[in-house]
Amino acid sequence: MEKYILGSSLLLAASGVVEAQNQVENTVKGEVRVDKPHIVLIMSDQHRGDAMNCMGNSAVVTPNMDALAQDGTLFTNGYSSTPSSTPARAGLLTGLSPWHHGMLGYGRVGSSYRYEMPAMLRELGYFTFGIGKMHWFPQKTLHGFHGTLVDESGRVESDDFISDYRLWFHMQAPGKNPDATGIGWNDHGAGVYRLSEELHPTAWTGQMACEMIRNYDKGSGEPLFLKVSFARPHSPYDPPQRLLELYEGRNVSEPVVGEWCKDKEYAVLQDVATAPKDAAFGNFGKEYAKKSRRYYYANVTFVDEEIGKVIKALKEEGMYDNALICYISDHGDMLGDHHHWRKTYPYEGSVHVPYIVKWPAKCGFAKGGKVEAPVELRGLLPTFLDMAGGKVPEDMDGCSLAGLMRDGDGAWRKYIDLEHATCYSPDNYWCALTDGKVKYVWRFHTGEEELFDLSKDPYELKNVVNEKRYRSLLLTLRKAMVEHLSERGEEFVKEDKLQVLRHTVLYSPFFPDENPVDTGI
Repeated sequence: MEKYILGSSLLLAASGVVEAQNQVENTVKGEVRVDKPHIVLIMSDQHRGDAMNCMGNSAVVTPNMDALAQDGTLFTNGYSSTPSSTPARAGLLTGLSPWHHGMLGYGRVGSSYRYEMPAMLRELGYFTFGIGKMHWFPQKTLHGFHGTLVDESGRVESDDFISDYRLWFHMQAPGKNPDATGIGWNDHGAGVYRLSEELHPTAWTGQMACEMIRNYDKGSGEPLFLKVSFARPHSPYDPPQRLLELYEGRNVSEPVVGEWCKDKEYAVLQDVATAPKDAAFGNFGKEYAKKSRRYYYANVTFVDEEIGKVIKALKEEGMYDNALICYISDHGDMLGDHHHWRKTYPYEGSVHVPYIVKWPAKCGFAKGGKVEAPVELRGLLPTFLDMAGGKVPEDMDGCSLAGLMRDGDGAWRKYIDLEHATCYSPDNYWCALTDGKVKYVWRFHTGEEELFDLSKDPYELKNVVNEKRYRSLLLTLRKAMVEHLSERGEEFVKEDKLQVLRHTVLYSPFFPDENPVDTGI
């Protein structure tokens, strides 16, 4: 146990590492294939897909994300099917679509699923460990991990819970307040982190990941599955001062505003002083929004720096070449686009996420490529199983990205489905289909439709649903939506027609827990 040095025996006990080490020592070595790649899943919270330099946004400083993409594959149309934290993480965990894992909007992740990423990789001989934000319930649920060290952004969902990050913080800075910056976790205002940056949760997550990599027994014959989950750039937008200074004078763009929302009530310029700090909608002026973006981008750069440290540790320990490394986020952040803030919307700022895969060297896939086929978080678990020599279940909705790399997109899905149950406003209850080039949106409560030609209008400035030249495309996508929703029964589709719903369906019949909870957002 001496190799798991995290600064305190108290933290070791809290993390479950003692039990994890005992389990690893009892693993039958003959059942482990030493040629399996290490798998490192790096994710962040609320990182929108265009907030990376390698995605064409020159205002954002992301050299390590860019380098990872250059050494692997950049999937330019990566999506989060249910763009809020918990349902997105359920899809990542299970490899299933929203209807099949059961969460159609924000609630509590189920306690146990038939498919769980850490458990399935553990069965394949991996030592499995998670660091950072899991956003599960109960908050120390393992889902097959040998152990976790969690940072839950201050959320406490049971009386006896305190996150491992906060335990560590109180040992490093007794008596200080980890929330001293004074910005709530859904606020879109911004401020500089008020404490030493070494105490920031982004720094902690990177440090813990590097310690695990350096302490891992490379001679054990057991491959490592390590999930590194950063709680930023999700608000609070609270970067260290030195990183904010990188953005002085940089051309940070102002939000885009579509023609379809200019007459909305929230489009009227509002007083920042009197508006809710976490308002889901609102026009607070261009300078306010640009300031939020600047601080948000600085948080992205902070995460990028820590990713660089993780990659450096993998290289120093001789693990990088034989590692499958992925970088994704659970959903995006509207950052004021169309006067929308936060997430849960069908628009690109909310649903489009970073999606980078660095393949093990032995795969022989070309480096630095870009793939336009639509991919989603559910695709990572089948990819990991594929690369680890496991079997991908036939009823798993996700498909292996390695198969896409090997076979091309000829047999790949045409569209990826997106949806979110009612949140923030009654009409924000929708389902969408996209291939990254077009997007069709169906509003469950109102029956309204939206159609965007992303190839010509990537910022979704014009809803072309009523334009004659798009009539054929509209009918094609409407039919595809009918086919997608048909399995849900006549409440959703009747006589081949989409149905308007009077109530919200938050959990499908496939949700594994008997008494699901609507926790709000």
